[in-house]
Amino acid sequence: MPDLAPGVAPDPASAPVPAGTPSVWAAIVAEAAEESRLWADATLPPVEREEVAGFSQLGDPLYALGLETIYEGYLVHYGRPRLFAPADRDTAILLGDYLYAHGLVRVAEREDVVAVANLAELISLCSLLQGERKGGDGPLWAAHAALLAEGGLAEARAALRDLDDPAPLLALAREAAGVEAVATALAAHERRVR
Repeated sequence: MPDLAPGVAPDPASAPVPAGTPSVWAAIVAEAAEESRLWADATLPPVEREEVAGFSQLGDPLYALGLETIYEGYLVHYGRPRLFAPADRDTAILLGDYLYAHGLVRVAEREDVVAVANLAELISLCSLLQGERKGGDGPLWAAHAALLAEGGLAEARAALRDLDDPAPLLALAREAAGVEAVATALAAHERRVR
């Protein structure tokens, strides 16, 4: 893997993949299509897909597939997905829920209880923010991606949930992944969410 500037995490979508292993994007699409004809029908044609990492570039590449699967579910629910175009709102809700669950399974395969718990908190708090039409989801995603298998996110989550203050989450993300990498991920996120 090439040397990166300090604070710039590797993009898991461009990292070398062992022979015979599908890319993150191909895996998400193929596994969804295998699961349901409905998901296969909702898949964008290859030329229309935007195979660009969300927040997984901020963290451990071992979690990239699970995190990108969950993030795609979030975009199906609340934004502009990169890989899918569900025909209607009901299909979008079901597909987003499937992607959340499948991404959690992917992360759980690593047998890391902290990572799974952090993702459950992330999904829950994102739903709360969306339901209350509040901001802060970008820093929430950034901090969780950067520190997925770490502890220490509870106070920062509470600041966002209880005080509408994303600053502690943003500070944690920047410290873990670097200011530039976080800024890049947040800018991409802002273009995708409603």
